[in-house]
Amino acid sequence: MKKYNVAVLGATGLVGRKMVEILEERHFPVNNLIPIASERSSGQTLSFNNEEVPVLKLEPEAFAGAHIALFSAGTIVSKEVAPVAVGSGAIVIDNSKAWRMEPNVPLIVPEVNAEAIKSHEGIIANPNCSTIQMVVAIAPLHRKFKIRRLVVSTYQAVTGSGKKAVLQLEDEIRTGKSDSPAYPHRIAFNCIPHIDNFDNDGYSIEEIKMIRETQKILDDYSIRITATTVRVPVMGGHSESVNLEMEKEFSLEDIISILENTPGVIVQNNSKENVYPMPIQAQNKDEVFVGRIRRDPTVPNGLNLWIVSDNLRKGAATNAVQIAEKLIELKQI
Repeated sequence: MKKYNVAVLGATGLVGRKMVEILEERHFPVNNLIPIASERSSGQTLSFNNEEVPVLKLEPEAFAGAHIALFSAGTIVSKEVAPVAVGSGAIVIDNSKAWRMEPNVPLIVPEVNAEAIKSHEGIIANPNCSTIQMVVAIAPLHRKFKIRRLVVSTYQAVTGSGKKAVLQLEDEIRTGKSDSPAYPHRIAFNCIPHIDNFDNDGYSIEEIKMIRETQKILDDYSIRITATTVRVPVMGGHSESVNLEMEKEFSLEDIISILENTPGVIVQNNSKENVYPMPIQAQNKDEVFVGRIRRDPTVPNGLNLWIVSDNLRKGAATNAVQIAEKLIELKQI
C-alpha cells in the first residue's frame, strides 16, 4: 500500500492531538507524520506508532514533502497558511470556518457527499462539528422525503471551545471561579446561549454556520433552517434537538429503518426502557447516535429527533481523517 506524508497543523491542541490519535487508530497509511504548531509548542513531541515525533514550528518549510495537511489552527492561520501548504504540494483538509463557504472549496461529510471531494482545488473544508453530526442523520431522510423546514437547538460541550474552556469548567466546579475564563459568563451549572459572535440580527456565527453549511452539504438551498446554539457544562459530546418538516408522508417505521441502515448512525430509541442518546455514552466513539424519534403533530409530516455525537471525533478529527481516506479511495491523491 502506498504511504503518505501527513502534516497536522495545530498538532498540540485538543483537535490536533485527536487527529494524530485517530490516524494511528484507523491505521491510516502514514509514511512520515509531520506535527506542526506555533513556536510556543515547537520542540514538544507527540507519540505516534510507538515513536516520539518532534513538533515543528509553523513556517513554510514545515510542509515540504507533505501529501496531506490536516489543519486545526483557527480561521486566521488557515486563511494565511493553507495556500502555502497547497503550494508545497499538499492537499489541505481544514477544520476552521475559513474556507467552508468558498464556492470552489468542497465541504465534506464522507457519509453524505463524498463525491464532491473530486471538485477540490487543493483545499477541502471540514464542516462545523454540530453540522456534521446533524447531516449524517438527516441526509438520508432528505433524500427520501425532502426536508422543507428544519429547526435545531444544540447543547454543545466545552471541548468545542478548546483547552481554555475545559480548564474554566474544571476550575469553576472545583473552586467556584476561573482566573482565565474562556466564556463571558460562568459555565459550571449554567447554560450560555452564545457560541461565537453575534450578527446584527441577533444570530450567533455558530447558528449561521449550521444554516449555511447544511444547505451547502445537502446541495439544497430551498431548505428553511433556523438554529439556536447553546454551550452547556458537559465536557465532551454535542447534543441536538432537531425538528423536521418533510414534504412527503412517512411512517415512523420507515424513518427508523432508514436510520438503522445509514452508515455511521446508531439508533437508540426505546423510551420505555429509558434508552436514548446521551453525550456521556457517545464520548470516544465515531458514530452519530439518534433517538427520541417521534412525530411532531403540529405540522404536516413533522418529525422530532435527538442527535448526539463526540464533537472532537466525528465532529472534527475523525471526519477529517475520513476525508483523507476518501481522497485515497477516489484516487484523488
